[in-house]
Formats: sequence, C-alpha cells, structure tokens
Amino acid sequence: MLTAPIHQLRSSPHVVVLGNEKGGSGKTTIAMHLAVALMKAGQRVATIDLDGRQRTFTRYIENRRGWARRSDVDLELPTHCCIGRVEGARVDENEAAEFSDFQRAIAVVQDRHDFIVIDTSPHDSYLMRLAHSIADTLVTPLNDSFLDLDVLATLDPVTLTVTGVSHYGELVREARRHRRPVDGALIDWVVVRNRLSPRGSSTTPVLCGCLQELALRAGLRVATGFHERPIYRDLFPRGLTAFDEQCETMPGVDGEASRLPVRWEVQGLLGALKLPINDRGRRRAALRAEWFASHNSPLDTGDVLAGP
Repeated sequence: MLTAPIHQLRSSPHVVVLGNEKGGSGKTTIAMHLAVALMKAGQRVATIDLDGRQRTFTRYIENRRGWARRSDVDLELPTHCCIGRVEGARVDENEAAEFSDFQRAIAVVQDRHDFIVIDTSPHDSYLMRLAHSIADTLVTPLNDSFLDLDVLATLDPVTLTVTGVSHYGELVREARRHRRPVDGALIDWVVVRNRLSPRGSSTTPVLCGCLQELALRAGLRVATGFHERPIYRDLFPRGLTAFDEQCETMPGVDGEASRLPVRWEVQGLLGALKLPINDRGRRRAALRAEWFASHNSPLDTGDVLAGP
C-alpha cells in the first residue's frame, strides 16, 4: 500500500514504466531501445533504474557512455539515475527514505525532459509501486509461456480459459485505483509479447487467446515486442541499440541485415505504444541530423542540444 501522496510525484514529462514481477522478460532491453529511439526522435529523455541490486539498466547506459568515449563517437545519452532499496530495521523509515529519493529524482528531471523511462525490479516493492502509480504508459513484457502468463492471469486447468487476474494484475489494478482520483488519468497498460520464437510454438495461439480475453477483463492492450535474436544480447556490453550506426562495426554483426529487422520491431512497438512524440522534438531531431551531416557549415545549435 502506498503511504505517500501520489500527487507529489506527478511530473510534466510522459512517464513510461517497464514493469513485470517475472524476471527475464526483456524489460531492460526494451527500456533502452525505447529511450534511444525517443532521443533519436529529438525527445529529451531521462531514465531511472529502480533495480538497485542488479543495476542492469544502469550498466547498459554506462556501457554506452564507455563505448562513445573509447570509440570517440557521439551517442545520445539520457539523464540517468539509479535508486536503490533502503534496508533498515523499520519498514516505515525505509519507505520514507525511498520516497524521498524517488521524489528528488523526479524533481531534477521534470522541467527539462519530455519522457522519463523507468525500469523496475522483477519483484514487488515500495519503489516498484511508486513507479507504477505515476506511469502514463505501463509496458509489461511477457514471454510466450504459461509460466510467464501466470503473473497476470489465473487459468482453468482444463479449458485454459482465463478465470481471474493474478498477483501482478492486482498490483496494476491497485495502482490505477490510487491514480484515478488524483488527476483523472487512466494508466495505459500495454502487455508486450516479447522474446518471441521465429517459428512460434504450439501454445502460441492459445496464449494469444488468453491475452485477448485478459485484455477485456483487465483493461489492457496487447502488442508485439521483440523476437529472440542474438544481436540484442551482443549490443548490451557495448551499450548500443539497433538504431546506432556504430553497431555495424561490432564483430559478428552483419550490418543492415542484422539491424533492419530489429529496427522494424522497435518502430512497430513505438507505434503500438502511441507515445506523445511532439513536433518540437521532431524539429530537434532534424536539426541535430543536419548538424552532424554538415561539419563545415556552422548552424544555430540553440535548439539542437536539448534546449528547454
């Protein structure tokens, strides 16, 4: 249960939260590709890692900064922070400290960013619930597996029809219930079928049917995410995404042949999420591209380098 007033956490940027209580669903990979895609579209992006123990999202961004420095290339980097759990003797004091850290992080970025992308830990926690309570778009990656579906829905063991909403679904329902009276907003919950097998499986049609049934019951949307591709794993230690030209120089990456399907997947997911990418950001992206294409021609950089 949230003990802090949610209205203190509301911010002007559009908040995208990656959430799921099942590990290994691909939250961090999606978070990073969404953040970079938004920055390349000229949006000003801040990122927050709430998994202070694993810190995978933070390492991804640190790897990106290191690759840019070592390779002497320009790469978009978000304003980033990592918030860890407080593990003192008293729960109320821990939550108060975590709320303060979270509120401070939001306050730092809320006035000069268009989007905040938050990657959460794969277990229920106070920080996780705080993030869900301020989400404008909640993205829940889900592998095509009945084990993964179990965090969202309970099924009839014979007919495999949906009989109820499971523990994570109840968490989202609670976050929505707390959020609605604050600003009248309804969190747009998108469940993303992710890490898909290129050939699918015999259970895929049944799972798709369950998700569509759950969508009506829980008020969510279903979208297609990323296929299981080695390139996603290979990009992580360099901090790169499929949108970065530099990934062509990576060993084992077959240039456009490897990148194009991934780009299509990310662009398809962006379209399905219906994020509010504004015209001002598009102009920034165009100016930035022109800036780097014209080394000898001076340009006005006032709006290129992420001005307000």
